[in-house]
Amino acid sequence: MARSNFSFSTKIRVRWAEVDKQNIVFNAHYLAYFDVAVTDYYKAIGHPYTGPFLQTGTDLYLKLAKLEYHSPAGFDEVIEVCIRVFRLGNTSFEFRCEIYRDDTLLTSGSLVYVNADPDTLVPVTVPKFLRDAFVRFEKTPIE
Repeated sequence: MARSNFSFSTKIRVRWAEVDKQNIVFNAHYLAYFDVAVTDYYKAIGHPYTGPFLQTGTDLYLKLAKLEYHSPAGFDEVIEVCIRVFRLGNTSFEFRCEIYRDDTLLTSGSLVYVNADPDTLVPVTVPKFLRDAFVRFEKTPIE
């Protein structure tokens, strides 16, 4: 995916606790970086996670996470996590994510979330306010 297809990104400085003895980011931390970007994305579209989500009586659950590593990040480097809604279904949606250091692609991947009733975990329709916010915010058409 071209970097220009992303409507949102957030920058993170790699902390000492995130690198291994090889002085590169330990692989599991890339999912945490994706999670930071998701949280910042919700704020950017005007719907922080602690806002209207809780009022719907539903919640979002991570169903699938995929990562592909291209190049490592190291201690104290500033990385940029790009994120966009790529696909929007009835009860789920998919974020595409890419992490860069300058112009070097470090990691790419996707996160699929399902909206569900928190008591039964039965999938329910993604709330209209969220669907509308995704469509308004994204500059590249959502599948």
